[in-house]
This record gives sequence, C-alpha cells and structure tokens, in this order.
Amino acid sequence: MSGADARPCVLVFAGLDPSGGAGLTADTQAIAGQGAHALTVCTALTVQDNDRVYGVQPVDAELVLRQAQAVAGKMAISAVKIGITGSAANARAIAEFIVWLRARGDAMPRPELPVVLDPVLASGHGDLLSRDDAAQALSPLLPLTTVLTPNGPEAQALSGVVPPVVQPDAQAAALRARGCRHVLITGGHGEGDDVVNRWYGPGAPLAGAASTRATAAALTVAVDGSGPAPRPREWRWPRHDGAFHGSGCTLASAIAGQLALGLPTAVALEHAQHYVYHALRDAYAIAAGQRIPLR
Repeated sequence: MSGADARPCVLVFAGLDPSGGAGLTADTQAIAGQGAHALTVCTALTVQDNDRVYGVQPVDAELVLRQAQAVAGKMAISAVKIGITGSAANARAIAEFIVWLRARGDAMPRPELPVVLDPVLASGHGDLLSRDDAAQALSPLLPLTTVLTPNGPEAQALSGVVPPVVQPDAQAAALRARGCRHVLITGGHGEGDDVVNRWYGPGAPLAGAASTRATAAALTVAVDGSGPAPRPREWRWPRHDGAFHGSGCTLASAIAGQLALGLPTAVALEHAQHYVYHALRDAYAIAAGQRIPLR
C-alpha cells in the first residue's frame, strides 16, 4: 500500500442487515468516517427492519473463511472488527484466522494486530442473532480481543457476574481474566441523564488527560493502575432522546478505524466516542421506530 490517497484496511466480520442501520452497512460507514476502509466478510444474513429481527441464516464457516482469505491475500490488514458471528463454527473459524493473520499475515508477523469485538448477543428488543448460545460461541474470540465493547446486559452475560453483584468493575475483571486486553462497558442501556462508558485495561487510568470533546463533558477517575482489575476511566455523555439502530456497531467500528490509523488506544476510544455522540445527535428516521445514526 502506497500513495497519499491510500487508506488502512479494517477486516470486518459481521452480518448483513437489510435495513442498512446495523451490521456491515453501519460498519462500512463508520470505518470510512475515521479515514479507513472496510473489507467486509458476511457471517450471517438477517431478516430484520429498524426495530426487530425476524430471522438469522448463518453463512457457512468455510465460505466465511474463503471471504477473509481472498481479501487478506492482497490487502494489508491494519485492524479487525467482529460483530455477530452467526454461529459457533463461524466464531471458531474467525479465531483461527486471526491467529494466522497475526502470525503470518501480510508476510510479516503482527502479534499486536488490533481486534475489536462487539459482542452482540441480541437486538435491542431481545431478538436473538445466533442459532447457538451466543455468549458461549464467543469464547474462542475473547483471548484474542484487543478491545471488547459490551453494553451492560452483554457484560453480565459474558462475565457471569450477575445480581446481586452487578458492578461493572467485577464484570470487567472477569472478562479481562478471560484474555480481553481492554474492556469498554457502555452505558447506553442504562438510565439517567448521562451515558457513562467505562474503560478497563492497560493505560486506562489517565487522570488529567486532555479532552478533544467539544460538546460533551468527561469525568476521569484517577487510579494507581495496579492489580488485575484497575478502576476505570469514565466518560459521561449527555443521553440523547429516543432509540437508535446500530449504535453499538458504529462505536466498535469507529474504534477499529481509529486503531487502524495507528492511534493509541486511549486516543482511539476518545475519538470514537466523540464520533458516535454526534452520529446519534444527528440521527435520522427511515420509518417509525429506531433512528439511524448519521455516520
């Protein structure tokens, strides 16, 4: 890859949403918005609109692998983003491909190749997006994940930390113990005037770090950074009214795009959240129901 007009590539594994609000369409738009290019591998065909999911047809694992091999055989991969895998077999195939990509991809080992996993377990209405146990199916991917972006319910399901213990700190500690390097637990499914996103991982305690946000306030929690479960860095964003289709895809893909540009994790998370805040602020309607982020 050379030339002033070249863009870094993000390899995306996700499902096809015919409404265009989530899945591969959202990923492509969000990654382009960061100045990167999405290489899209379809893992599942879905039957859905901007509110509900009515069916999921996983793509055969061999075909998923062939798609990835075709693009990775020619394009240099600067980051990987994973959405729904569609099946446990697909998750295993993706995990094996990432191991290969980090070891031999692009003719040069890249053990630190960023992998962003958006652990989509169900739609906003609770409609399932996998024929298998979605949380269990993701197990082979967790040890390979650079940044995991669960919402509150997803963090609970993946970590196994359930009421009466519901602190995000305990959930993040459990997920990091399973191999995730960074965990960003998002607060979009919570209540209150602010959406609180919490980042756990190496480098998270960045008290006093400069903020690039223009319209949303931030809260940084100072910690000592030691131990397996450091307290998080927190961002507080004014909560937008209404519901949105594809907000999680947008955030994870924006993070992957930022990491593909070579930015440090702290900067990538900051820029991606800022991007999503404005995408939701300017969201538009295509029908009654959830609005589409303006990516």
